[in-house]
Amino acid sequence: MDDTVTDSSTGSERTVAQVGEFDVIARAVADRVQPPSTIVGPGDDAAVVAASDGRIAASTDMLVHGRHFRLDWSSPIQIGRKSIAQNGADIAAMGAQCSGFLVSLGCPADTPVSVTDGLNEGMWLEAVAAGSAIVGGDVVQSPELVISITALGDLQGRAPVLRSGARAGDVIAYAGRLGWSAAGLALLLGDRDRTGHDAVVDAHRVPVPPYRAGIDAAEAGATSLTDVSDGLLADLGHIADASGVLLDVDPDLLDIPVEVRSAATLMGHDPLDWVLTGGEDHALVGTFPDTAGVPRGWTVIGRVQHGGDGQSPRVTVGGRPHSGRSGWSSFEGE
Repeated sequence: MDDTVTDSSTGSERTVAQVGEFDVIARAVADRVQPPSTIVGPGDDAAVVAASDGRIAASTDMLVHGRHFRLDWSSPIQIGRKSIAQNGADIAAMGAQCSGFLVSLGCPADTPVSVTDGLNEGMWLEAVAAGSAIVGGDVVQSPELVISITALGDLQGRAPVLRSGARAGDVIAYAGRLGWSAAGLALLLGDRDRTGHDAVVDAHRVPVPPYRAGIDAAEAGATSLTDVSDGLLADLGHIADASGVLLDVDPDLLDIPVEVRSAATLMGHDPLDWVLTGGEDHALVGTFPDTAGVPRGWTVIGRVQHGGDGQSPRVTVGGRPHSGRSGWSSFEGE
């Protein structure tokens, strides 16, 4: 395979159209190592992935250029990592181990090969970080750069942790970061001097899901679990609705990192709002029967209560309804 990304006759970058679909795919899988769970990897009509107990956790997500990422904000490697991370977090939120990722890429014909190479490099880096690999995929021409990921997970004999298991008296706890990505996004949108704020900007470009924390939660007896992709309050709302309970978050138990506070000071924003409603950190949040059963690395932030009259808000902060939006919505305006 020719590893160069420039046309020797013109000196310009080679494009996807010039190298062709199959070369793009070959570049994506060359010299990559598959884990033992991959029985048949890329190269056949379908991959074959082992599932130790006969069940597969599966999730899929899509990212569109200009809506979910921007090449003027993030490098292709960072975008590749982000695309895998947000899907791997969904598998972790079921209490499962990531066992394989299927990647579909749509891009314009004039997309430089350096972009697709960078995307592939980032995807592989994050797949390995999740303890897994890319086992297959597809490349097609499209008007915009679009990435679609299907994540597969192995429950390894554990029961899946659903959103519907929270019960009154449980404690609410989270693992991972909250508010970092929202702070980074605000800085990028505000076009401010970001000196000294690289950590939150990088957190928006590349989230860091606590993959192992999902398994730890399942083994500790978590009664419900979800990925914080749209915002803490919004995603707790999914648990509340599925379980028929009310969840109350104690704001005094939320640790607001100095990095988020500093960005909030610069932007004139309330840092607590980013922690409560900011998405794309891909932390995990769930409920446990009691504080003693919460595993290391998790922070208790509230308690589950009876569902009430069904008319009141399902998620409260300090015993009161939260004013304003609770998080991200895919069909909301910017």
